[in-house]
Amino acid sequence: MFGGIDIGSRSTEFVLQKDGEAVHRAQLPTTFSPLEQCKKLLSGHSPDCLVATGYGRELIKTLELPYQVDAITEIKAHALGAHALFPEARTVLDIGGQDTKAISLNAKGGIVRFEMNDRCAAGTGKFLEYTANVFQVGIEEFGAYALQGSNPPLINSMCTVFAETEATSLMAQGARPEDIALALHASVVRRTSTMLKRVGLVFPLVFSGGVANNGCIRKLLHENFGKKETICVAEEPDMCGAFGASLWAEKCYNG
Repeated sequence: MFGGIDIGSRSTEFVLQKDGEAVHRAQLPTTFSPLEQCKKLLSGHSPDCLVATGYGRELIKTLELPYQVDAITEIKAHALGAHALFPEARTVLDIGGQDTKAISLNAKGGIVRFEMNDRCAAGTGKFLEYTANVFQVGIEEFGAYALQGSNPPLINSMCTVFAETEATSLMAQGARPEDIALALHASVVRRTSTMLKRVGLVFPLVFSGGVANNGCIRKLLHENFGKKETICVAEEPDMCGAFGASLWAEKCYNG
């Protein structure tokens, strides 16, 4: 079996795959002790080869594990995972905790072009988490909360801090909180749609990463691009990067 571990800013995912099928998946918050979380995830498992990706990918090499260990970029891992899960995919959108990636693929799954927003929280999972706090709603419920909105005002600011200020101001003016939440989700979709177009958006589009679990973002993407366009979401979109890393582990092992 071959392992992939995606050490992100908010969560760490671990996948074991055999013959291209995931046979084990696990996730833990990354916390301020990512190596300890990695040890917990890897405990009891001995893959033939392990490949790490994500922000903390180089950390894994310090664990002195008794099997082959390598690392690849998140762009490569997500492209591999998305192509394996949806071979017809031509574009990948990954919205993670602190960055957003738009990746254009060729028909064989090779990376043609990509953009990555990793210098600002705007349009990322962190943006949604931060603004959810304004409404005293948990991040897991924020999408469903926003779907109760029907008349979203325009949120002009893309900055996380300024968007929170704008949301608070709109509340003071009497706007429904659900409508403001919907507007904040719409601002994320506007930003990511622009990134997708810059890399040459071609459908089908694979939507991966933790934010793909947000039903409001999925709905707005469909509305933005038209329902006839195919947007694919894996059963566990958070695992796409780790799964891609596990596929690369097999390739490394077999030379």
